[in-house]
Amino acid sequence: MKIDVMTFTFALRNLLRQKGRTGMTLASIIFGVIGLILSGGFVEDVFIQLREATIHSRLGHLQIYREGFYAQGSKEPYDYLIEAPEDVEAKIANLPGVIDSMQRLNFFGLLNNTKTDLPIIGEGVEPAKEARLGSFFFIIEGRQLTDDDAYGVLLGEGVAKSLKLKVGSFVTVLANTPDGALNSLEFEVIGVFRTFSKDFDARAVRVTLPAAQELLSVSGVHAVVVSLADTLQTDAIAEAVKAQISGEGYELKTWFELDDFYAKTVDLYKSQLGVLQFIILVVVLLSVANSVSMTAYERVGEFGTLKALGKRSSDIAKLIILENALLGFIGASLGVLLGIALALGISAIGIPMPPPPNSNVGYTAMIRVVPTVVVVSFLIGFVATVLSAVLAARGASRVPVVDALRQNI
Repeated sequence: MKIDVMTFTFALRNLLRQKGRTGMTLASIIFGVIGLILSGGFVEDVFIQLREATIHSRLGHLQIYREGFYAQGSKEPYDYLIEAPEDVEAKIANLPGVIDSMQRLNFFGLLNNTKTDLPIIGEGVEPAKEARLGSFFFIIEGRQLTDDDAYGVLLGEGVAKSLKLKVGSFVTVLANTPDGALNSLEFEVIGVFRTFSKDFDARAVRVTLPAAQELLSVSGVHAVVVSLADTLQTDAIAEAVKAQISGEGYELKTWFELDDFYAKTVDLYKSQLGVLQFIILVVVLLSVANSVSMTAYERVGEFGTLKALGKRSSDIAKLIILENALLGFIGASLGVLLGIALALGISAIGIPMPPPPNSNVGYTAMIRVVPTVVVVSFLIGFVATVLSAVLAARGASRVPVVDALRQNI
């Protein structure tokens, strides 16, 4: 559709002349675009915070196991020990994007407080390295485990509540060794922790790696956990790590593969956001269509005069579409600017959020400014306005010139 400068100027003047209708249409577009930017930014923040909480409370970015451990390790855990984890760490230490690696030894056992037993999931860890990874691993009582705490133990919040244990209490951990014997060690409670997973906190305890190896009478570990500088580079670095350990009997899992809850949450929120975007598109479309139609039919007499002066129906339709394309562009642009400003302002204050499902930890939400969401929001505001104009233009431009001129009487 060819547009000359005179038609463009005429269309712009018409917008300024119809201040009331223009204002109403602009308001509909602006509020729709702002709603899309804020809702999209909020959902993106949920994804990011849940992702980082999952990584930095328990899983790390990558985990390396002996081949077959992920599928069969829960049945035969001692058949899949990594006997030389230092060699694995040395192979990946200098890869770009790898910050750190740490060893873990997992075990199942019973925790006894002299009165009752509780089934637990135990982890033997390297405390100093875990402290650097665990930015979402919160100590709510006591202190962090250190390398010097030979027989210290950290309890999950649920474990501490179930057995009524406090910092300074002594507990006994019982576990089976590879040859089937039952071994036990006494530990002092150093602290109580809380992660993003309520189920994990209800069963988990952490001790130092040497203490876990002594308890189980083993020398290896089950996993080498890898911490990365950038979560978005997980897949690329995972491929590089696989190349380094290929053919040596190891397997690698990313945090995304290890956490099914995150994947399901993302799918749920994406579906909800899609429905919300569709609803806002319909609302903007109907609001703008109503305003545009009323404006067009109020100007039927004007269009009749233009036809009487030689303009064709196509010229009238072109003028209406151009006016509303300008309106859509201005409204969507203002909506983007105001949406970004509101997102930054709300983020500076924060939105206190209650704990999500399966968690005891609340958090402060923000509104992320996501380039793709901003672009989609702008296009929805602009396209909805143009579509509304096309419908109105078809009706207004087809009114016979005689009938149109009667509107001027």
